[in-house]
Amino acid sequence: MNIMIVGCGKIGATLADQLSRESYDVTVIDQDRERLQAVIDNSDVIGCAGNGTSFQLLQEAGIANADVLIAVTGQDEVNLLCCVIAKQTGRDIATIARVQDFTYFKESAYLRARLGISMIINPELTAATEISRLLRTPEAIEISTFAGGRTELLTFSPGPRSVLIGMPLAQMNRRLRTQVLVCAVERGQDVHIPKGDFVFQAGDVISIVGAPKETSLFFQKIGMAAGQVHDVFLIGGGRISHYLATQLAAMNLSVKILEADEQRCEYLSEHLPSAMVIHGSSLNRDLLLEEGLAQAQSVVSATGMDVENMMLSMLTSIYNPSARLVTKLSRPPFEEVLRRMELGSVVCPKELLASQILQYIRAMENSRGSNVETLYRILGGRVEALEFHIQSPSPVLDTPLQDLDIRPDVLVCAIVRKGRVFNPRGTDRLLMHDNVVVVTSRSGLSDITDILRGRAASRPSRESRLESSR
Repeated sequence: MNIMIVGCGKIGATLADQLSRESYDVTVIDQDRERLQAVIDNSDVIGCAGNGTSFQLLQEAGIANADVLIAVTGQDEVNLLCCVIAKQTGRDIATIARVQDFTYFKESAYLRARLGISMIINPELTAATEISRLLRTPEAIEISTFAGGRTELLTFSPGPRSVLIGMPLAQMNRRLRTQVLVCAVERGQDVHIPKGDFVFQAGDVISIVGAPKETSLFFQKIGMAAGQVHDVFLIGGGRISHYLATQLAAMNLSVKILEADEQRCEYLSEHLPSAMVIHGSSLNRDLLLEEGLAQAQSVVSATGMDVENMMLSMLTSIYNPSARLVTKLSRPPFEEVLRRMELGSVVCPKELLASQILQYIRAMENSRGSNVETLYRILGGRVEALEFHIQSPSPVLDTPLQDLDIRPDVLVCAIVRKGRVFNPRGTDRLLMHDNVVVVTSRSGLSDITDILRGRAASRPSRESRLESSR
């Protein structure tokens, strides 16, 4: 599949890297030659310097052979225009536009219908929605939902005195009287898809799958059911905080926002009447403490500076160790560093968006027998959780799971059948129209048959094709 990306900012660079790693043919376009060259140097892509709204440039870049055009420049109008021009090639090309302005985003249905745009994305709104979801489940570091919320995947780290420490996985549900499935465990530098003899240790980061009522019961049994927070301290008043405060107000949560720019404070006060907006520097420790940092149930560090957000979360962990922490990062540092820092849940908008687009592309290219309906990357991106919808005959159907030759790095975690969710056993079978949740440390699964040995779980790699910008 040929993919064209217009815009080599943070999101464009992340998309180019991830899509090229999965052996898609990627061409990137940007007017900034230095930024373009940086993407070419770091990823296996072709680069073309110029204006993505130029039909001539798009032709030179190969729009006639492209299957997808993704416009992710910093200007909404440019992104929309790129998609409109791409549709004029006469080819049935899928188009994806990044739109930041909430006015445009509210009109996304109209824009898709009238302009023929396949998908409109908003990274800030996506990040805000993720943070809101995390605040609703305080015990989880990460939370991913499948099948319309009927089943969920939660990642957490048990304390050193947790009842889980020293417990074999095979005994967990029997001893706790719960019905959840442990699908992945991060231990140090390694990620495990655990079997029954796996024994939990202090410091493990554990991912579980189950119906919401079962995961809630599980956290109660291990003493981690903290309940939903009731107040949120947002540090930074950018777009993410604006979207997040709107969502939190709808949940009847008390919201306080600290923002350094006076004009931005006035804007937020006008558009968020239920929130308390404070004008002041996030680097003023005395102000932070005076405004209740040490008493807040949850603190979201969402300024425009990654280092500042990390420092704010670590400061909060000192003065308010029981607070629910969420840290927004644009460019996460080394995983080894992140694990040693008290940052709570780390949310990276560009990575969330990249997963959203990758999910769409995998579903679009699939014509075999199932579609990727949902895709998440967990545990630092080293594990993928996918939801497949089986819609046509497949070799995996009507055979007990224990008799299928399933890859060792793949775990079938949940089956959603006629609205009912259950964690499968070896004797269970996959049926037509099932939704199936799969967790794997292998990247590139695009069809349910890819869970079997001998099936192509990723597209064949292509030769490196680095080309200097024109």
